[in-house]
Amino acid sequence: MSPPDSTPPHSYPRPSRLLAQNREMRAIGVWNWSLPAWAGRLPDGRSYNTCPSAGICRHVCYARHGTYTWPAVKAKHQSNLQFVLDDLSGWRQSLIAELGARKFLGAWVRIHDSGDFFSDDYLLAWLHVIRARSATNFYAYTKEIGRFRALVEPNPPTNFLWVYSFGGTQDAALDIDCDRVADVFPNEESIAAAGWNSQEASDLLALLGPRLVGIPANRIPHFLKRLKGRTFRAWQAEVDAERRTRRPQLGDLRLAHGVPGPMTPASAPSSDLAPAPHRDPAA
Repeated sequence: MSPPDSTPPHSYPRPSRLLAQNREMRAIGVWNWSLPAWAGRLPDGRSYNTCPSAGICRHVCYARHGTYTWPAVKAKHQSNLQFVLDDLSGWRQSLIAELGARKFLGAWVRIHDSGDFFSDDYLLAWLHVIRARSATNFYAYTKEIGRFRALVEPNPPTNFLWVYSFGGTQDAALDIDCDRVADVFPNEESIAAAGWNSQEASDLLALLGPRLVGIPANRIPHFLKRLKGRTFRAWQAEVDAERRTRRPQLGDLRLAHGVPGPMTPASAPSSDLAPAPHRDPAA
């Protein structure tokens, strides 16, 4: 009998180097780890969503524009994701080994200049890496608020800092009086007017500066048109409020299940009583 086939179900070249530096990060001595942004499909046909709590941010995401869409860059980010999905333990050990290089002593690593902590297992793997390399500093922006409340906040590694960012489906869980938070503003002037603090001079100011972090919007014309002078926080609040008004009322729910509601004809077809599908006002 021939030995069982040990070929992994999704075979592809593993990335030889996991961490990189773009021009802006190199200027402040920060290394990046990147995944493909939001939702898509891998070359092998699998679909993914690396930002499950993305809200309005997905409509104006810088990581779905420009150099991030170049074939070589996109392929590198997808290769990173495939490694995580197919061999999380192997990825974790490879990253720990790479971080053992002298250049990472005292350095900063930004986790996700695109993508987010899309599952509990993936976040726990990162916490293992961070604790294993205590001489390196790590940070992240995240919209996975519930996941961080449960898995990070009770016992955070001392070398890991994070910022909760507005523009996601969990915005309502944020408290600007307690949490370190980031919001995208139309420009620098609007950041100052709101009494927030810009991180434009260095991304590390988001971690080491005042707690209310303002980020000026990317100067991409069609993104600015969609933003309409709002912050991400304000835009998401508008969308959330509209979604609440479109939820079915109690009488509609009764009718949808064949139970007559008060002062409503029992013969009304449920298809006519279903709430209208939500449409993003900026889409």
